[in-house]
Amino acid sequence: MYTKQRYSISDMAKWTRRETVLLALIAFLPVVAYEVFDQRWLHLPWLPIAVVGTAVAFIISFQNNASYDRVWEARKIWGGIVNTSRAWGVVVKDFITNAFADEKVSQAELDAIHGELICRHIAWLTALRHAMREPRPWEEALQHPTNKEWADMIGVREHRHSLEEELEGNMPPDELAFVLSKSNKPAQILSLQSKRLRELRTRSLIEDFRHMEMENVLIELYALQGKSERIKNFPYPRQYATLNSTFMWIFVILLPFGVMFEFDKIGAEVAAAYPLMGKYFVWLSIPFSVLVMWVFNTMERIGRVSENPFEGTPNDVPITTIARGIEIDLREMIGQDPSKIPAPIEPQYDTQT
Repeated sequence: MYTKQRYSISDMAKWTRRETVLLALIAFLPVVAYEVFDQRWLHLPWLPIAVVGTAVAFIISFQNNASYDRVWEARKIWGGIVNTSRAWGVVVKDFITNAFADEKVSQAELDAIHGELICRHIAWLTALRHAMREPRPWEEALQHPTNKEWADMIGVREHRHSLEEELEGNMPPDELAFVLSKSNKPAQILSLQSKRLRELRTRSLIEDFRHMEMENVLIELYALQGKSERIKNFPYPRQYATLNSTFMWIFVILLPFGVMFEFDKIGAEVAAAYPLMGKYFVWLSIPFSVLVMWVFNTMERIGRVSENPFEGTPNDVPITTIARGIEIDLREMIGQDPSKIPAPIEPQYDTQT
């Protein structure tokens, strides 16, 4: 997530520099053929180009709205994970007590149980964010050279550290081996939490009502995980994505053939008062065409890179930062030694991951 008020002009120029060079070439070649090689037949009427441009504007707008909806839904889901995780910390700390126990246990053992359940929840968060970072066939944003440059600068944690490496210390070795052997690792961690609650109920460290309430929290976490997986595993419909890109490039290729003819007509009128300017006025169609093409191309690309909100680009939901914030809250909640509590993740190049 980009944290400044807006991207700078230099950032936008760097991000789109490859496309800008290509667009300049597309705008330049027709004018050379038209003016230098005197191919005066090489033009198109403006009206059909304008119709295509209007259609492209509509479909790009539809794509951007749909992409924003996906990003916003993902952010709401992870906002729910934040709230439910805090609720989990509260019920772990306040529900698991000696109040209903037949055989009392020491406070040290209670603290150990609290720490175990909290650490396992942190392991769930870790497994979930790693699952959300796993690439899908339709996720191509980080394959683009300029997007990859940015990703390399900000350093997406899940791309640099393995899940096993990050889970160590939050789970016993036997549980870690069990979880890593499964396909849906976050779901298995929640299953282990439920199993542990059943054991605590057997020991009467939680009674029926509290047990049900804590299971309801786990059920809510399952629901939030499922919603997050829904966004991850179901892309923006590929038929729309294909048409958006195809129609945009059709418009981009056709545009210079209409713009240069309009500029040539204007140049003929200007030549009456300023002959030299009128003679070369058609060349001004190149920067104008590039500007219009750049606007359409950039809007289409913004929608494309925003389709998948967990990929790890500057426009995505910062799930690593969110998960670290939850971890800090939970560890502080159970009174863990401050020296063992990790620091918040600082933005890199004004970007939270």
